[in-house]
Amino acid sequence: MLALAVRLACLLVPVLPSDTSGAAKTTALSWVDQNEEALRRLNHFVWTEAELGLAEHRSSEELQRVLGAHGFRVEKGVSHMPTAFVASYGSGEPIIALLAEYDALPGMSQKAEPHRAERVAGGNGHACGHSALGAASVGAAVATRYAMEAHKLPGTVRLYGTPAEETGIGKTYMVKEGLFADCDAALHWHPGDRNSVAFSLSKAVISVKYTFEGRAAHASLSPHDGRSALDAVELMNVAANMLREHLKEDARIHYVITDGGGQPNVVPRVAQVWYYLRANTHEDAEYLFRRMDKVARGAALMTETKVKIHLESDTHELLPNRPLSELVHRNFLLVGPPRFSDEEQAFARTTQEPLVAARGSPIKIALSSNIEALPDKPRLIRASTDVGDVSWMIPTSGLRAACYTRGAPGHSWQIVACTGTTIGAKGLLVAAKVLAASTIDLLSNPALVAAGKQDFKKRRGDKPYRTLIPKEQNAPTKIR
Repeated sequence: MLALAVRLACLLVPVLPSDTSGAAKTTALSWVDQNEEALRRLNHFVWTEAELGLAEHRSSEELQRVLGAHGFRVEKGVSHMPTAFVASYGSGEPIIALLAEYDALPGMSQKAEPHRAERVAGGNGHACGHSALGAASVGAAVATRYAMEAHKLPGTVRLYGTPAEETGIGKTYMVKEGLFADCDAALHWHPGDRNSVAFSLSKAVISVKYTFEGRAAHASLSPHDGRSALDAVELMNVAANMLREHLKEDARIHYVITDGGGQPNVVPRVAQVWYYLRANTHEDAEYLFRRMDKVARGAALMTETKVKIHLESDTHELLPNRPLSELVHRNFLLVGPPRFSDEEQAFARTTQEPLVAARGSPIKIALSSNIEALPDKPRLIRASTDVGDVSWMIPTSGLRAACYTRGAPGHSWQIVACTGTTIGAKGLLVAAKVLAASTIDLLSNPALVAAGKQDFKKRRGDKPYRTLIPKEQNAPTKIR
């Protein structure tokens, strides 16, 4: 690992244009081009580590090390999260935030091969592409830093290292702590199966754990003396599934049983179920949370157990921003989409084979090579992201760059496989350039910042930002 870190430090060197009259964007894009291999290695480092949310210690440290080596002031362990950080370069206004994620998913270990093949048995994997996400955001921040220095651009660029995005924790608690309060705009990106600007709405999501406590007993000798916490969990899940019939069609309820007892001949004293409650608006997610509160208490009443309800995170839907999205789209067209080789196309085609077999229909495109038009109205995506909370604080927009197989399901092995190859690397390099160019525009042109703020005020209106997380509650120290 030490040797890799040394190679990264040697590769990530400042690249300034010989013609100092060149545009700041040219400086930034040239830096990305000339540090392409270093950014690929950074992605591969995080991809290989594949650390879960709130435990991304080596990944977070490596991103911080690179930023520090390029003159960023790094504040570690912000918002009571050891793997969260804020890295800053420059001073004064405007203050432009770039968002980085680097958490993996459990049970998604996969080699960089076009067939399902675990790299580590039962291990983690970057099935959402966050290794590329973090590397590109860091690359964009550093590229912008050298453009700022070379062309005397005003303001501050900040890279927010946000852990545990998959559980809606990092940015949500950073917003709660006021870490974005003085920012003027935020830019983000995400690996995808196509190239598009994130002029989007998303779902709000509440993450909540229900822990039931009963009374243990021998399941055969004295079952009448036991009060099963597992019975309470199962009754709650049955009721939740019945509740689906009486919710709006956009609602989503998912759960996993995280503790179901020790062994069958002991009536379980403690059991726990973990729920995600989603809806298109935060208000509807709150309503769903209140309904589920009654379901949990009813299950406890039926089984003569007690229930502890712990709301772990509360993530809002995205607020889109038209001026910032138009800005990102212009720079996306300037940079162009990733260009994939025949070998990369063939790799992606092979990963599609099980998808085609399961769906019974062909997938026409292997890897996306065009940039989609900016829609007139925001797209509605069915996923959630803690970027939503940032977007309720400041004007926010971003993009998706093609990093994996067209049609790959979210959180799938196909995403892990592609992100670990040159396919994912090509997408992250495009994203780094688009983010850097867009940041430079915001630093250089106060009118763009003002337009973003005006649109933000119009869309948010008089709606308050309200979180269900108790004021005194800090981010959890672990997820599982």
